[in-house]
Amino acid sequence: MTAEEQGSIEQELDALAASVRSLLDEHARVEQELADPEVHSSPGRARSLTRRYAELDRVVRVWTRLETIADDLAVAHEMAEADESFAAEAAELEEALGDERESLTAELRELLVPSDPDDGRDAIVEIRAGEGGDESALFAADLARMYERWAATKGWSTEVLDAAHTELGGVRELTMALKSSQDGVFGWTKFEGGVHRVQRVPVTESQGRIHTSAAGVLVFPEADAPDEVELPDNDLRIDVYRSSGPGGQSVNTTDSAVRITHLPTGITASCQNEKSQLQNKEAALRMLRARILAARADEAAEAESAQRRSQVRTVDRSERVRTYNFPENRVTDHRTGYKAYNLDQVIDGRLDEVVESLRAAERAARLEDIG
Repeated sequence: MTAEEQGSIEQELDALAASVRSLLDEHARVEQELADPEVHSSPGRARSLTRRYAELDRVVRVWTRLETIADDLAVAHEMAEADESFAAEAAELEEALGDERESLTAELRELLVPSDPDDGRDAIVEIRAGEGGDESALFAADLARMYERWAATKGWSTEVLDAAHTELGGVRELTMALKSSQDGVFGWTKFEGGVHRVQRVPVTESQGRIHTSAAGVLVFPEADAPDEVELPDNDLRIDVYRSSGPGGQSVNTTDSAVRITHLPTGITASCQNEKSQLQNKEAALRMLRARILAARADEAAEAESAQRRSQVRTVDRSERVRTYNFPENRVTDHRTGYKAYNLDQVIDGRLDEVVESLRAAERAARLEDIG
């Protein structure tokens, strides 16, 4: 590394130091709070702090290593100035540590870019059949399996909260929860919101013609705990009805299905997956909290136009986000221009490469927003 490059990195680190120091102070405060037993009496608060601590800890780790490198180089230079016999050793150390320092500086720069505050949360994914009749419902079922397999590759757990199937094995609507003890699930899955279009020969097509159909996906960050989104009884209208199966026929002789309406916002959630009305109510409340949490985030993003511009994610099903072309084995993401001819692997749950292109685009947009 040249002296000019070294000087440039040092100047950049000096410029970043003020931001880093404030985060180091926050890291110490969060660590102290997590040591307080009372904090853990509120699961939501404890999980939020734990998530923030993990984010800050990455900054602390990188900055601590950078300080160690700076100290080592400073000592080497002092020794070289005092005794010329150490000059060669100092130069070797500079060369050995230069690339690492450059890499760590780039990593620190990225860590300091403001992130979506919901990225570390778990997620609730809703999939709904759209245009295309039975073929759309079959494609919606394929998407559900794709997300389940993707979750398995990343070590996430999946739980189907509600589902309405068709006679051919398709899905009219399906809601699943994706959870992780480490990774921020929403930070990966949020990009799935929108219209997913499929081009293929349907199993219901006898003449081998290619059809185009679509399914809609919505992704919400899940509340860390029930008390994070308060739902007073007076704010809720709860309706019960008999659950239905493929074709709309009744599959239960009791009113076990539940629909809950949040009166202040008009947001609704329903569940008929379980035979127990109580279980369906709890699942519907989870969905309702997630939808309210997402609505609040959208309002905040609307108020902060710069933040809104930097977001690649969408929960608007009117936006076409991805096309799955089976005859060409091609997957195309229309937001980033990503294209690959490995649709068979993607539909089998290997989504990381597709989604990483979106994560990179979001990071680049955020960097542009902050200048």
